[in-house]
Amino acid sequence: MEIIIDAKKQRLGRLASQIATVLQNKGGVDYNPRLEGGNKVIVKNVSGIEISGKKAEQKIYYRHTGYIGNLKEKTYEEAFAKDPKWVLRHAVRGMLPKNKLQEKRLKNLIIED
Repeated sequence: MEIIIDAKKQRLGRLASQIATVLQNKGGVDYNPRLEGGNKVIVKNVSGIEISGKKAEQKIYYRHTGYIGNLKEKTYEEAFAKDPKWVLRHAVRGMLPKNKLQEKRLKNLIIED
């Protein structure tokens, strides 16, 4: 089943949790946590996502290069300006269960701008 979501004027966290629930097929009658779930989610207007408060300056994404002392960081503003699709995918990934089905479920997330 394909579900189309318009992301314009929606909050990032609430949208990501809604998408994660649909990807797992938690609302379906035949929900089983060990199965991938057959739903595809298509998200449109990702550049219209909103966040509340001062998160644009205060929310920080970290990554490590693997070398000692090389912890890189970027704010939400920088990440969203560069690639809003990455920000939404990162939020949805964080809300899915951490198991072997996570990547399979994320492949059913299609983000259009």
